[in-house]
Amino acid sequence: MSEPNCTQLISLFNSLFLESHNTVLQLGDDEPIYLPADKNEPHNRVIFAHGFFASALHEIAHWCVAGEERRKLEDFGYWYKPDGRTEDEQTLFEKVEIAPQALEWIMAQACGLRFNFSADNLSGGIGASDSFKGNVHKRVLHLLEHGLPDRHKQLVEAMLMEFNQPALNPDQFSLAGR
Repeated sequence: MSEPNCTQLISLFNSLFLESHNTVLQLGDDEPIYLPADKNEPHNRVIFAHGFFASALHEIAHWCVAGEERRKLEDFGYWYKPDGRTEDEQTLFEKVEIAPQALEWIMAQACGLRFNFSADNLSGGIGASDSFKGNVHKRVLHLLEHGLPDRHKQLVEAMLMEFNQPALNPDQFSLAGR
């Protein structure tokens, strides 16, 4: 299946969240980032990198996880250590990435795309651990059973319709081959 168009995703996101959350999804040139509204920009901005659909989904997932207070902070106030993390730093990274990557996997499925785990540590030579993958998978299954957070639910339902995908079920999410 060919990758959906980023313009389509931007339009969908903005139609859902511009008025209700004063937030827009924007294509960026460099690193992804979340920027709250300020004196120069009237809207909160979820900015994804280089037109990559997967980057957009990942940044949206972080936005969905972030609570109201975190959405007032640049990049939600999260710490970030760039590529080249130690094993301990990577373990901490994986701990905080379980929820957003679970939401990202659900969104990818809702758009008809294959999800890939992100260790975000290419030069460190440490990929996504099996325990991380298992924890993300458990979180996906938990969300499917108990329900998605409101913003995420609204977006996933719209994605399923927009990208003509069947309703989500646990059988669509497997660790085999990942």
